Amino acid sequence: MAKAKEEKSGSAWAVSGMVALLSGRKMAGLGMFARGLAVLEQGWRAKHPDFNGGLGERWEAATEFYEATHRNKVNRVLHMTGIPLIVGGAAGLLAFKPYRPAWAVAAGSFAVGWGLNILGHAVFEKNAPAFKDDPLSFLAGPVWDLQQFLGKRAAEKRAPVEAVHTNGVANGFVAEA
Repeated sequence: MAKAKEEKSGSAWAVSGMVALLSGRKMAGLGMFARGLAVLEQGWRAKHPDFNGGLGERWEAATEFYEATHRNKVNRVLHMTGIPLIVGGAAGLLAFKPYRPAWAVAAGSFAVGWGLNILGHAVFEKNAPAFKDDPLSFLAGPVWDLQQFLGKRAAEKRAPVEAVHTNGVANGFVAEA
């Protein structure tokens, strides 16, 4: 029960940070977002007590999980459109003065990008966004999607990765006992 509460707390902090950024409160938004990611990462590590790897292994785990939770072709297309809108929008929200025309365009881009990603998960993939279970997905997602866009998939085939969200959706993979 406490772990679920922490997970909700981490997600709430991250989402609140994004809302604060959209309301023009840059520093508060970044602080809340960072706190949310830290809480979510603590939760990830608590769920993976046997993980002893360094940054490289952690990155590999995040990208494998991201790939495993993004199998639906329509969801992938929505993400390949939405993620650049989110990243560009976030950069604009940080770079431009709040409530000016360029900032408004950035805010719209950010919101539309998130809308596309949420639509992809809710309607097509039928699972929660990957960051709910792995906060490193906020970085792994854009990198992975860029690699897909550029056609630079790994030459070696990876073994299927367990992709079980905390809500029990397994995306076609068998969860390990």
